[in-house]
Amino acid sequence: MRAMIVNTFGGPDVFEATEIDKPQIKAGHVLVKIEATSVNTVDTMIREMGPELPLSPSAPALLGMDFAGVVEEVGENVTEYSVGDEVYGCAGGLADLPGTLAEYIVADANLIALKPKNLSMREAAAIPLVGITAYEGLKRAGIKQGQNVLVHGGSGGVGHIALQLAKYFGANVYSTGGGEAQLALIEKLGAIPVNYKLESVENYVEKHTQGTGFDIVYDSVGGKNMTNSFEAAALNGHVVSTVSMVELDLSTAHFKGLSLHVVFMLIPMLHNYRRNEHAKILHALTSIIEAGELHPVLDESSFSLSEIGQAHARLGSGKAMGKVVVTV
Repeated sequence: MRAMIVNTFGGPDVFEATEIDKPQIKAGHVLVKIEATSVNTVDTMIREMGPELPLSPSAPALLGMDFAGVVEEVGENVTEYSVGDEVYGCAGGLADLPGTLAEYIVADANLIALKPKNLSMREAAAIPLVGITAYEGLKRAGIKQGQNVLVHGGSGGVGHIALQLAKYFGANVYSTGGGEAQLALIEKLGAIPVNYKLESVENYVEKHTQGTGFDIVYDSVGGKNMTNSFEAAALNGHVVSTVSMVELDLSTAHFKGLSLHVVFMLIPMLHNYRRNEHAKILHALTSIIEAGELHPVLDESSFSLSEIGQAHARLGSGKAMGKVVVTV
């Protein structure tokens, strides 16, 4: 089968077109013909850093995590899926799990779900990693109807899903962005936009919460922005982080009594730990999507499998909004 392989880790141009063996079905798995995949920040990190990241596969590496496609073969002990089913999931591209930058994947049935009927293959491929991440974070923070929720980076991959889910769960949703296009998208998705370049944390906390702070702050930006999240959170509030590989002073979090929830959704894949939780979340997301309450935003760019390097460059440019999708 056709595949785009990384033999040497580095820049976006390292991908090489290669013919590799089609994977063989095994128990508990399904063979899926991949129609589309999407690029996530963790994909670009693995491609660039390689062995420096403990979750990276060794070269030659088949990267790519998200996919949508059609089941062609069903392994033993799999009863939920049949040949011809349209499915989506996040099931490879790290450690010893071959990825999705190829025509086929053998995916653990506990890491997939039936594709939402009202999404195209490209749209469905944009959902799994960011959808699971957003859902898990909000649920761990105990989201409730009527709460004030702030999503940092609401025009990005995780952010644009998190703000829609927060709205679906009945929260009053606010989201930061730094440009006219980003703020317009945030508003279109149903959140109140906050221009972090023009408004200080103190100002928008006072403006939107009368100074009490947000019940939940979902931080998909990370780095030094974590201190902004602590500052924006209410007393005994919750901060959800997807990018917490940073050293910082936790004094503000301490004196506010904050709960910090670090979401690392790759744990089930890396450690074969509670993988069925991902299937459950994807099933829930399918229901929410089919009810018309959630829709992925695809970046205006369009790439084929052979253009995966350009897709990585697009995401790395910081100009993409929503998800960068690759048609296989």
